[in-house]
Amino acid sequence: MHKKITRRAFCSMLLALPFPARAQQAKKVHRIGYLSTSSNPSSPSAFRQGLRELGYVEGKNIIIEYPKAEGNLAARAAELVRLKVDVIVTGGATNTRAARAATATIPIVMLQDPDPIGNGFVTSLARPGGNITGLSSLVADLSGKRLELLKEILPKLLRVAVLGNSANAGNGTQLRETERAAEAVKMQLQYLDILAAKDIETAFREASKERADAAFVLRGPVLSSQGTLLAEHAVKSRLPVIYPQSGHVEAGGLMSYGTNIADLHRRAATYVDKILKGRTPADLPVEQPMKFEFIINLKAARQIGLTIPPNVLVRADRVIR
Repeated sequence: MHKKITRRAFCSMLLALPFPARAQQAKKVHRIGYLSTSSNPSSPSAFRQGLRELGYVEGKNIIIEYPKAEGNLAARAAELVRLKVDVIVTGGATNTRAARAATATIPIVMLQDPDPIGNGFVTSLARPGGNITGLSSLVADLSGKRLELLKEILPKLLRVAVLGNSANAGNGTQLRETERAAEAVKMQLQYLDILAAKDIETAFREASKERADAAFVLRGPVLSSQGTLLAEHAVKSRLPVIYPQSGHVEAGGLMSYGTNIADLHRRAATYVDKILKGRTPADLPVEQPMKFEFIINLKAARQIGLTIPPNVLVRADRVIR
């Protein structure tokens, strides 16, 4: 016959356990705040996969908090601070800036940022110096490679329209790097500022008017969110365009060369892990990309009457047909 154990007896048994066993019983559930420009965000699957690979299980030893506040980023960042999360993960410069304004003490991990020093988030890549660290997407330094790829598919390439957004903090750095790369190969650039989606049609019209041979898209929130519209006007203008992100090509764009963003997101999980185990952002160097990807959309090529040379096609990491 089983003897019933009283609550007092159970508590006495628990206290009698060795300290490590009791500590395991009371293991902390860490809270990770995820800050996004979207009011209905979901953290990137690659980031969550990275956490799982490190032994974190949502609902068991971690909880990912998504702020519910309606309105601007400042309100959502403030909500995460009120929730007293252990670390805030940010997806881009706009999100990182809002998180930094909300807290100088809660660690912030950047999933990706094109210019952490230029944006004022860290004092140096080797020694960030504050409560922010993470990964740089190193967008500007890839400009020369993108122009080189354009030249390979268009041997007579001379004039390139550059689509940017002067309101984006990293725009100037990207543009200067593109100008240096263009000067080295004697290409002429035509800069076209796109502050809102409505400016895209005008930009392509101006590019055609100035007889641009191709277009080159800089990275920024407005341009990143308008992949479909950019692709539509590229087809109408019959203009080959190279983009910094794979999402543009998946939305119908011609080709992209840039950082493998999923790899950055996976690696960001290691920063969260180190911080939860006691490291400080100030002492965790900002890492740069290790993996890059080149994607070609053959359907988009056919729509503008362009043939991609076989020697370029075989180098693509992915071909959309």
